[in-house]
Amino acid sequence: MASHRRPKPATRTRVTVLTATAAAAVALSAQAANAAPAKPTIKDAKTKVDALYSQAEQATEKYDAANEKLHTLQKDASSLQDQVARQQQHLNQLRDGLGAIAASQYRSGGIDPTIQLFLSANPDTYLQQATALDQLGALQAGAMEQLQDAKRELDQSRAEATAKLADLQSTRAELAKRKSEAKDKLAQAQQVLNTLTAQQRADMQLQDQIAANRASSRVNLGDAKAATGRAGAAFAAAQNELGKPYVYGATGPGSFDCSGLTSYAYAQAGVSIPRTSEEQANAGTRIYSESQLGVGDLVIFYGDFHHVGLYAGNGMVLHAPKPGAVVRYESIADMPFEFGVRI
Repeated sequence: MASHRRPKPATRTRVTVLTATAAAAVALSAQAANAAPAKPTIKDAKTKVDALYSQAEQATEKYDAANEKLHTLQKDASSLQDQVARQQQHLNQLRDGLGAIAASQYRSGGIDPTIQLFLSANPDTYLQQATALDQLGALQAGAMEQLQDAKRELDQSRAEATAKLADLQSTRAELAKRKSEAKDKLAQAQQVLNTLTAQQRADMQLQDQIAANRASSRVNLGDAKAATGRAGAAFAAAQNELGKPYVYGATGPGSFDCSGLTSYAYAQAGVSIPRTSEEQANAGTRIYSESQLGVGDLVIFYGDFHHVGLYAGNGMVLHAPKPGAVVRYESIADMPFEFGVRI
């Protein structure tokens, strides 16, 4: 018969080792599951935040363009609506006048002219009436022509007003979209900042403060000359705004965004330039060599032209850089230079 042996019981030492190994595995698994994600470095966070700020600025420049278009459309639409109202009133007056002529004509010429002559006791009186009737006919023809012209003008003005109002509605939608887009990018940037420790945020602020200190009037701008008299005056006006905070969509005098500062500065010099950086890129003569820039020239950055500043001399630009920063000087090499614009 086959023998049936019971398995040899595990020794106490073996059980202890197995238990300890299992406990260690469970502990390591728990630590891996509960381990917090690694904190980003200041450099990584700054890269992400700067990229988001740049995207927010792109959206804001488009917002500024849509806002400017909105104001223009509102004025045009209001003017067209006033014009339609005046033309409608003129048309009504012409219709009333034509009705009066028709009534007078009916009273004077309701009977066939041949019968009138036959029945008239005084041919001279008839001829006078006939002349008056001819004059009424001429007046009626002229009034009818004026009425038709007025009707055509009214229809054209109404069509233009309808198109303007449709464009106005579309622009309002674009405005809301760009505003929402900018706010979303700013919120994302804040989320990135919130992942940093208090010390990391303090270090990043210190780095920004060091950059902001360049706004000091002691910065070395060299001996570069103003590009033109008005460029020099615009630059001088911008220097008066050093230290003012950056705010999206702001045009001064308390705060600015990038194109808000440049358009404000040139306005103080008596020169009107477009509101947005993209429009300002086409507002004058382009200068592609940094060495040919003069003080007060516009300096366009990034391939889509979403940032602009004023050339300050010695390779420096005066601009409103980003949220949390102030109007300050900065090296032109800190951003991708595209070209300058001489106004």
